[in-house]
Parts: sequence; structure tokens; C-alpha cells
Amino acid sequence: MNRFLSQEKSATLLQNLQAASVPFTYEQEKHRLALLDATGNEQLYFRLPITLPAPCTIQKQVNYVILLIQSGNCALGYFENGKNKNHKVFRSYMVRKKQGKSQIKYLKTKGKSRAGSRVRLGETVEFFENINERLQTYFEEHEVDRIAISCSKTLIPYLYNSKVATPFSKNDPRLYKIPKHIHTPIYEVMMQANKFLLRGELIYDEAQQDLLDELVGEVGAEGESHEVDDALDMEDLHDDLDDEQHIF
Repeated sequence: MNRFLSQEKSATLLQNLQAASVPFTYEQEKHRLALLDATGNEQLYFRLPITLPAPCTIQKQVNYVILLIQSGNCALGYFENGKNKNHKVFRSYMVRKKQGKSQIKYLKTKGKSRAGSRVRLGETVEFFENINERLQTYFEEHEVDRIAISCSKTLIPYLYNSKVATPFSKNDPRLYKIPKHIHTPIYEVMMQANKFLLRGELIYDEAQQDLLDELVGEVGAEGESHEVDDALDMEDLHDDLDDEQHIF
């Protein structure tokens, strides 16, 4: 089960936990707290908003990159304290139309085929070079604190083995796998993912309901769900589209 909190309520809850000396461990890779019981066992998890620094960290502003990659589609953007400052969408001819399978997956089972496959492979190479060129621009111009990524294991090697180097390593401690199913990456999907990352999330079992009620009693919560809600304030999303200047 899970329950969501706004950025403000998440910050208040974190302060309350620290003030009350509630035992927890911080998981950097998942940017969440694991609350512990008296014997040191994990009871429930508190995923922090991406803009909320790790406990005991002094940081006024969190800058981050969101990177969403699927076969032939990519959306990426640079964000400062939750606000999108720049974004780019890439599309490439990587999918075999009849089979609906990417050329990369096809090669694993059938090997190279004819001219069409060579075109798809060429576009795949260019696709990842373009992605890394934009990423390099972000990292050269800004200090990036977190890298929120959604990319299938099949495509990961192509990202890191591109002729244009990725400006971070596979083991970079700033990497943060987005704990959410991502639809075909376009600008709107990236902004929905951002709204998800800006919310705190309490993840717990039914047996921890009393503990959860005690923890959120003072700060309040915004509802309960067994799945992540995709209806992430679409009206607000359209407002963002009107308010922000987007650079392609």
C-alpha cells in the first residue's frame, strides 16, 4: 500500500522523524528512508521528493535531470528545484514495423538482416549520440545533483557505449531509477514523471497501518492508493506548458 505527501508535508514529516530520533536508514539509490523497529528491522519506507535533500544534508536547491528512454523515443530535461528549464524529445526509426520489435532485440535472436536493418542500426547509433550530446550540455552548464532515469536493460549498453560519452558512469551515486511505469516518452509524460518525483510516498503493509497513521497524523496525507496515480494534475500540466519557455 502507499500514501502520497506534498513536498511541504514530506519536509515536515522528515523534520518530525529526525526531531523524534526515529531510527531509520537512508537508501541513496532509491532516495528513501527505511524506518526501523526496536530490533532494527525495516517497518515501512518513505520515498522523499526529489527536491528534498538527503537527511543531514545542507542544500538549498536541488538540480536534476530526467532521462526517459524507450526504443526509438526519448524525453529528457533539466530541472531546478522542480521547475523545467530545458527539455528535448528525440525520436528514431528503431522498431521493425511488422514485428513491432526493436532492431536491437531482433539482432539478439535473428542476426543482421537487409538494408532496412542497417538503416535502423544507423539511426540507433545516432539516437544515443544525440541523447548524450544534450546530456553533456546540461552537465557542462549546470551542477546536477540527481539523475532520474527510466531505461530498459536492453538499451543501457547503447547509452553508455555511444561514441559520444555519457557524462556520468553506470555507478554514479546520483543515479535514481524512477520507481514508476513510464509510457512512451514525450514531453507530457516527462512532466507527469516529474510531478510524481515531486511527491513523497509512504510505502507500507496493512500491518503497519497504525504506525503510518501515527506518523502522518500531524502532517496529513493526500490519499491512499495501491498503484501510482497517472492522473497527475493534467490541468496543472497544461498550465506549466503555458508558463514555461521550452527550448528544442
